[in-house]
Amino acid sequence: MKACGLIVEYNPYHNGHHYHFQQAKQITDSDCVIAVMSGNFLQRGEPAIIDKFSRAKIAVEQGIDLIVELPYYYAVQHSELFAKGAINILDSLQVDSICFGSEHGDIQDFTQMYQLINTNQEEYDTYLKDALKSGHSYPKANELAFIKIGGNTLSIDFTKPNNILGFQYIKNIYDLHSKIEPYTIKRIKNDYHDKEINDSIASATSIRKHLLHKKEEDIKKAVPNNTREIIENYQEKYGSWHEWGIYFPILKYRILTMSNEELKAVHGMKEGLENRIIEKAREASDFEELMDLIKTKRYTWTSLQRIFANILTNTKKITIEELVNKEELPGIRVLAMSSTGQQWLNQNKKQIKTCIYTSNKKPYPLQALDDRIDHAYYSILAPTIQQKLINQSYQKPIFKTPE
Repeated sequence: MKACGLIVEYNPYHNGHHYHFQQAKQITDSDCVIAVMSGNFLQRGEPAIIDKFSRAKIAVEQGIDLIVELPYYYAVQHSELFAKGAINILDSLQVDSICFGSEHGDIQDFTQMYQLINTNQEEYDTYLKDALKSGHSYPKANELAFIKIGGNTLSIDFTKPNNILGFQYIKNIYDLHSKIEPYTIKRIKNDYHDKEINDSIASATSIRKHLLHKKEEDIKKAVPNNTREIIENYQEKYGSWHEWGIYFPILKYRILTMSNEELKAVHGMKEGLENRIIEKAREASDFEELMDLIKTKRYTWTSLQRIFANILTNTKKITIEELVNKEELPGIRVLAMSSTGQQWLNQNKKQIKTCIYTSNKKPYPLQALDDRIDHAYYSILAPTIQQKLINQSYQKPIFKTPE
């Protein structure tokens, strides 16, 4: 039985994701598709619009065989650490291949990119540091450094988000000496940042925008039926979707009741930024205004959102450093699986050295951290609902029975 790995967020699962899943299974000739999915907070520092269990349920119903969680300490990170965590998990799970979507769409160019940078690592690092010192954003600095060592011959746009992630996936596969074979498919019909739904394949950004502006009908053509049903049921049942605007009063309270030293200790906080955050939080009346007041060329929207996620969840630098520097994964949590996913785990359990958590019989090593993250994530919901949703972490994974 061959397994293909996907690295996903599904915020929410849409037709483009379904195309990716189907293409990945076909291109890699896999019997089982395994998705590593971010939990309740995402790589760009955003809260997922619905929780990880609801998103995992949609995915398994759409045909993904096994959905495992990318833990918070890897999920809410810059591309290098995000990719490192996801590839480590897929390598531990012994998948045969991965398939990622990219704006470029040519795997050979990604491989050549890795070889070029690896051969010129010292010069690349110097150019990267110089570009960052000049005030360029990290993606732009990467692009400039890459061009300096001759990367323009590969015509890969290093400012595109999925190209950046794709390179990091390749880098981590090779650095890990993994047997995983990488594939990529080209993104079609939309850009990652598109804000309007113009086709049956639309960006997750545009879908979330339409949902949050009460235009649920507009998303019908861009998502599978079960995505729409679960999203709508989530709001109806729990009273809200999750987005930064709703967290603003809690975030502002957290910022203005923390000391400077406490803010300094938050993961991602840069020297002196805590003072700017406190000052602007006093002035801001909503999340958008807070971001506009703080962001600069140096402090990008995404990096600030990650810091705010860490403030909201009380995640400190020392905690993240200890976890990412561990040689071994503390465990892999299964969120959902089909009978095929279960069969695949059973067949490969002797080869998988990392402990797989599929029941509540053994305590998950990251449970205390997960509980803190979940309390922050569900804090915008009614108190009677919060504990019920937090308790999902103590239950067995969602299981899709054979049809």
